[in-house]
Amino acid sequence: MTPEPVDPEAVAPAVANLDTIVSLSKRRGFIFPSSEIYGGINAVWDYGPLGVELKNNVKRAWWRAMVQDRNDIVGLDAGILMHPQVWVTSGHVASFSAPLVECGTCRRRYRLDELPGAEDLSATDLRDETIVSRLGLVCPNDGGPLSAPRRFNLMFTSHMGPVEDEASIVYFRPETAQGSYVNFKNVLNSSRKKIPFGIAQIGKSFRNEISPGNFVFRMREFEQMEMQYFVRPEEGAAQAFEDWLPKRRAWYEAYGVTPSRLRFREHAPDELAHYAKKAIDVEYRFPFGWKELEGVHNRGDFDLGNHARASGENLE
Repeated sequence: MTPEPVDPEAVAPAVANLDTIVSLSKRRGFIFPSSEIYGGINAVWDYGPLGVELKNNVKRAWWRAMVQDRNDIVGLDAGILMHPQVWVTSGHVASFSAPLVECGTCRRRYRLDELPGAEDLSATDLRDETIVSRLGLVCPNDGGPLSAPRRFNLMFTSHMGPVEDEASIVYFRPETAQGSYVNFKNVLNSSRKKIPFGIAQIGKSFRNEISPGNFVFRMREFEQMEMQYFVRPEEGAAQAFEDWLPKRRAWYEAYGVTPSRLRFREHAPDELAHYAKKAIDVEYRFPFGWKELEGVHNRGDFDLGNHARASGENLE
């Protein structure tokens, strides 16, 4: 039986207070600050005995709906570390960035689109060097002047092997999706699936966020549940994209998410990621505003096409 949706603010107004949620999560064993005995580390959290069970329940429910209950989607568990050329070809080295501003007095750094008064700026505005002065934005900490925005790449880098030089650079993946693209031919051949079909993954991703916060809603280390669905353009790829939208809404509502607290927001043309032809975010109205739960993106052949050209492999 499907549970009746409940508006959390109607039955428990205290849930709107994030500090209450954080405190309760720790006391009940859901989520702890990571490395707390050493003062913690910003934007990293550990899931406790109940938290890990809750998280695993969500992962199992998603995997069941995406993989086990379908015959056209298979699973994959790709490595976190990949050949660095993957991220060059995917565009992440050049384009996976966010607008950074810095306070001239306290030297704190912020993501521009997270500042009060700048949350709804277009992508064009976020690239405007005069936007800070035009809007009169100041540092939330001490009211000091903020610098013009500059781009900051969000990927963590490290080195593989004993020598730290340019040739040994590796990246901690910022998304699981690229593992599906570079393994496309392996999965297609070994699973004996025919297009259209999908590849699903659940795994850790890493993003060096400028100003993480809001508890577990913007972290530098997190788990993603991603599925890439492959459809030939001439066989209705655009329609397949539209078909997934009601399916994703139905999944949330089946687990009791209040429909009025969900919305589907389409990205403006200048807001689209470098790989996207069309993008719609599934957003939830948290106590601190509308925030993304997941994205449904039409990536066209951007990824497979670029990897085929860069590697010389036939990925058709």
